[in-house]
Amino acid sequence: MKSFSSILRLALIVFSLLFISAASMADEIRIAVASNFIGTMKILANEFENNTKHRVILIPGSTGKHYAQIVNAAPFDLFFAADSDKPELLDTQGLIEPNSRFTYAIGKLVLWSPLENIVDSQGEVIANHNFLYLAIANPKLAPYGRAAEEVIRAMGLWEAIQGKLVRGENIAQTYQFVASGNAQLGFVAHSQILKAGEVIKGSHWKVPEALYSPIEQQAVLLKNGDTAKEFLVYVKSDEALEIIQSFGYGVP
Repeated sequence: MKSFSSILRLALIVFSLLFISAASMADEIRIAVASNFIGTMKILANEFENNTKHRVILIPGSTGKHYAQIVNAAPFDLFFAADSDKPELLDTQGLIEPNSRFTYAIGKLVLWSPLENIVDSQGEVIANHNFLYLAIANPKLAPYGRAAEEVIRAMGLWEAIQGKLVRGENIAQTYQFVASGNAQLGFVAHSQILKAGEVIKGSHWKVPEALYSPIEQQAVLLKNGDTAKEFLVYVKSDEALEIIQSFGYGVP
């Protein structure tokens, strides 16, 4: 009959082997994700990690900067952009896995202020110039900034308000400009002013989508790895699409 210490030693060995086996099966992926989608992506990544035990590292930033980093061989496995232009460009340059490009969300633009009764339901506050500073994301780097410029131009006010514009490097920084009060109002992503499905305090104008080009957000597979492909399958699932919609996005 084996002694208790021998049984315990054997059990520890078996446990160690099982732990090593599980660890060896786990993988790690790096995802470049547009700033506007980082809150949603954190939830998606967390659910994926809990279900698979894989680790997801998120690198938020502007789509324009991520594109430049990818061209210069940044070690990303996946790229979730804020537009379709950069993923399409990477596709034509042969820098993604073939046939991996798809639309994961449709972004929506809002004009928002944390102050009540500043932003009216038609966005006329811009025409009235009743503000010191208006924040937008840099149109050269950020798709939401490009959309904001289109809206202001459609209103015939682009030249008139140049002296009042504050440009954020990305939509996350733009939101911070407004939330901190450094700008009284700004064009941000609809998803940024939602909490538990409800609009946060302040006043806002949900910009008619006819005033700007569709913000079709696309993702691409940069490295042909099993875990990265598994994550894309999850993002296309009904569960993930419900999460994306709950954050104020449209889905394809």
